[in-house]
Amino acid sequence: MKPDQRILVTGAAGFVGGHLRGALRAAFPHARLIAGLHSRPATGWDQQVVLDLADAASLPAVLERLAPDAVVHLGAQANVAASFGDVAATWGANLTASLNLGAAIMAARPGCRLLFASTGEIYGLTFQRGTALDEDAPLAPSNPYAAAKAAADIALGEMALRGLRVVRMRPLNHVGPGQSEGFAVAAFARQVARIEAGLQEPVLRVGALERWRDFLDVRDVADAYARALARWDALPNGVALNLASGTPRRIGDVLAALMARSAKPMRVEETASALRPNDVVRSLGDAGRARAMLGWAPATPWEETLDCVLEDWRARVRA
Repeated sequence: MKPDQRILVTGAAGFVGGHLRGALRAAFPHARLIAGLHSRPATGWDQQVVLDLADAASLPAVLERLAPDAVVHLGAQANVAASFGDVAATWGANLTASLNLGAAIMAARPGCRLLFASTGEIYGLTFQRGTALDEDAPLAPSNPYAAAKAAADIALGEMALRGLRVVRMRPLNHVGPGQSEGFAVAAFARQVARIEAGLQEPVLRVGALERWRDFLDVRDVADAYARALARWDALPNGVALNLASGTPRRIGDVLAALMARSAKPMRVEETASALRPNDVVRSLGDAGRARAMLGWAPATPWEETLDCVLEDWRARVRA
């Protein structure tokens, strides 16, 4: 990409969006960064626009007016637990919106690049192999969120055969400051911070702890997205790229590490309401292709990630 181009980010007000804005500023200091918003405003962007990705008829005109050279599609319903509660809305937000966006780019901005934020969740039950999965592993999603993302990933890959300029990024679980409490590590940190502030009894209510996840810091994920845009012309069109640490971490150990950062005594209580059906026990990804094509590897120490998550929640609780 040329350094002075226009980059549109859907879902810019979400968890990843704020971190991506910083990564894009560093990688493309002269680019115009456009925040595509659903409802909440976002700060620090050069331009903000409300995007209704469900309105397929209006999208081509919006893209023609904005004239982006690249679109990073973060917009999604990303909460796995919530996806069981409203399956139709999850498919609409994750599949239909992605199809509409891809079609609008092909119609109105055929030279525009689309970076699609897929997810490692699409491998699902294939993780039961117990080995690190690369991009050729079969997709076997085990929840509505992952199924809708897998469908969008496949559909955009097919659209690449018809001229859409797209790269599909498949990050595994990523955490960091700014994440909502609908995700395990953030939920743990929020409860620790509330207990420290005297706003919650000293009991941490949690889901299954005998699970292993390949965690990434969100800032490393944002860095990978920026690198993909910077190296776009060297990437095969339609390519899929895993983002993974290659290190599975036990959820119970993550909880213990957060508790150890507090001087307050507290105990743990597993609650049935926090458990998921069809939950994958262990996830582990192989990011060798991203290392080779992007020169990318996770750079943030895990202990630093946990420190940042807990400090972020302490600040939010104080506020």
